[in-house]
Formats: sequence, structure tokens, C-alpha cells
Amino acid sequence: MPPPQAPSSSARFASGAFGAGSQLALDGGPKTVRESMPRLVRWGEPEGQRLNALIEQDSLFYWKGPQTALLIEQFRKVCPLLHVMSCSSGTAAIHIAVAAAGIGPGDEVITTPITDIGTVIGVLYQQAVPVFADLEPDTYNLDPADVERRITARTRAIIAVHLAGNPCDMRALTSLAQKHRLVLIEDCAQAWGARYRGKPVGKFGDIACFSLQNSKQVTCGDGGVVASSHGQYGPLLQRYGDKGFDRLAAGGLFDAFATNYRMSEPQAAVAAAQLARVEPIAAKRAVLGNLLTEKIAGGPGIEPHRVHHEDRSTYWFYMFRVRPGALGCDRTRFVEAIAAEGVAAAAGYIPVPLYGVPQARFLCRTMASKGPGAYVDGLHESVVSQGRGDPGNWCARRRARGDERRVHRRCRRGDLQGRAPLRRLGSLPFHGRSK
Repeated sequence: MPPPQAPSSSARFASGAFGAGSQLALDGGPKTVRESMPRLVRWGEPEGQRLNALIEQDSLFYWKGPQTALLIEQFRKVCPLLHVMSCSSGTAAIHIAVAAAGIGPGDEVITTPITDIGTVIGVLYQQAVPVFADLEPDTYNLDPADVERRITARTRAIIAVHLAGNPCDMRALTSLAQKHRLVLIEDCAQAWGARYRGKPVGKFGDIACFSLQNSKQVTCGDGGVVASSHGQYGPLLQRYGDKGFDRLAAGGLFDAFATNYRMSEPQAAVAAAQLARVEPIAAKRAVLGNLLTEKIAGGPGIEPHRVHHEDRSTYWFYMFRVRPGALGCDRTRFVEAIAAEGVAAAAGYIPVPLYGVPQARFLCRTMASKGPGAYVDGLHESVVSQGRGDPGNWCARRRARGDERRVHRRCRRGDLQGRAPLRRLGSLPFHGRSK
């Protein structure tokens, strides 16, 4: 008699995840989720009323526009900050924040490598250097201890990304920023309605940045908001989103080098109506996300991401880690299996950590202390997202050999890998921290 065959990886996974005797839909079994998702209705009468009111206006320009004024009023109900500037995107919001903070050529900004590229586009456009810190293994947000290890004499700011709507450890990051006299920028693009220790995200840093892109919890198709109550940076937000014009000053000349990130009145009209929906949307997403965590916690090979019990995550997407050894299959096979069961899922959030993006890696100083970026690469390769690396880059290898000063000089010149130097803007009138 031939020896019994070992069960296949699919059978082991099915047995562990669904119970003995279960057959995966991937292998011909019945789907677990048989109903299609209902059509999502995201706008209606409130947005229609705002657009109808818009038709009666003489101008659709943002300055002193009634829709923009209403948008700002509604935003302050969500996140009560003094200075508020609407803009064209969340990416624009971060660029405005970075410029208003006076960050320029050669400065370093510490942030996460697991985020949208929009988090660092503004940093790179200011000819500053993104420095990627390690992440907490169960939240995928910045690890404050590693952030502190990466602070140098050139560090000027920290950008804290509330990934997927889960708040960062703002108490620790605020303490670090104050201790080292750094600007703390909150990237709240994915975190409408999220709360840290009961207070809205955006209230803890020097500047808060939000996105109104179509996939976010609330939207106007595309747009953003940047806001601050900081006495120095707050008054600069408007001009850095409006070609350097201070529209409250006489003379009509620009007094800063900036681009045009203005939002028009039609976008503001939809956004103003959407912001009235933030609380019910955020509350429902928080309940459903927490319920999913409760149901999958303790499953073999499944590690839900952690949300502090005093915080509220608004789950722009839901993510968790998998342990292939316990599952009996790798992440790719696992995602194929649950997709076949009728559950929308993807293998990870972004294709590679940001230091692996070819267009950015020649400018970015990345983690070298753990063989460079090894921990984040491992984390990235175990994450599964619902709803929605290459560590050996030139800068990291040079830094690992102790040649950090050469790396920094070449990053500032912008000539790594044979690229022509970027035009320096050091002689232009940047506001904020004096050089």
C-alpha cells in the first residue's frame, strides 16, 4: 500500500482557517461571500444644494468665495484650527506645509517608507532629503524610538502619517519634536474623523494636512486642506498655496516663491457638504473595522493591526499581517484564496516601500542599521490590505560603509546615478526657519 500523501497547502490552509473538511472556493468549493457589494451612494441632496447655490455666484474663484468660506467653517468643526487653506490635493497640502515651515535644500525630514508617494513629493520639491524611519510592527506607524535615532543636525521636521486612519503615537512624537525643536507635520490624508486619545488628529502637530481625493472617507473628486494654529507657520499657508500672494496685504506682489495649489469654488461646494458627513462615516467605519478585528483575532497565522483602546481608527482600508508558516501557504496564495471566497483583498498596500521607488531612491537616505531597510521590507511583505523591496539602494550601501557625508553632499546636488543637478532655490525668499 502506498504511503499516505501529505495534505496540500490549500488543504492545510482550509483546515486551519475554515475548519476540518472545508474546501476552498479556489479549489472548487462554494464561495463564502455570495452577495455582491451594493452600489455605494456617496453624495445626494446636500451636495446638490451647494452646487445649485454656486450657479448664482458671480465668481468661482476661491478668495472670499462663499463655498470656500463654508468649507473652512465645516472643516473647523472636524478639526478646530485657526488658519485653514483649501488646496488642490493632499499632496499639495503637504508641499504647502513643508514650504511654510521653511524647509529647503539639504534639510532632512523624517517620515515613514510605507505611505503614498505624496507624503514626500513636497519634501523632494523643496530639495530636502526624506529620511525613512522604522515602523511599529503592529500599527505600521512611525516607531518614535527609531525616529529619535535618525535625528541629526540637519533634521528639520517629522511627517507623521496616520496610516489607514490609525493614529500615530502623537504623545511620543510631539515630545520628540519639542525636545529637538523640530516641526511636526501630521499627514491626515487617510484619517478623516480619526481620534488620538479622544481628540481629532491634526490637533497635535504644528501643521495638519488632509486629502479630499476620490477614494478618501469624504471627497470632492480631488482636493485637500492644510491647517495650523501655529503663530509662525499658520499665516503662511495661504500664500504658499496661492503663488506666494498674501491677499490681505496691499500692493499685489508675491513675497514668496510658491506654486498655484488653489481649489476652485465648485470643488469647495461639494467638499463643504461632504464634511458634514465626516462624523457618521467615521463612526461607522470605526465600528465595522473593530468588529472585523474581533472576528479574525486569534486565527492561525493572522495578526490584525493594533488600534489603541483610547483611539479611533477610521479604517481607510483594513490591513493585517499573515504568517505563512502558520497558514500553510504564502501571502500571494492566501490573497488568491480569500479573493476567490468573494472578499476584496490585495497583497500589501503599495508595491514597494518608498525607498524602492526608482524615481525617488537616488535622493532618499534610508535605513541602514538593520541591513538597510530589512525590517520594513519584511513587514511590507507580510501585510494584506482589504478595501483598497529592494533594500540595496545606492544611498543605503554608501551609508552602511560609513560614507554618509558623501551621500548627503551628492543628495543635495541631486547628481546620484548620473543625474543632472536640480536647480537650487536657496536664494529665493523661503519663510519660516532662518537658514
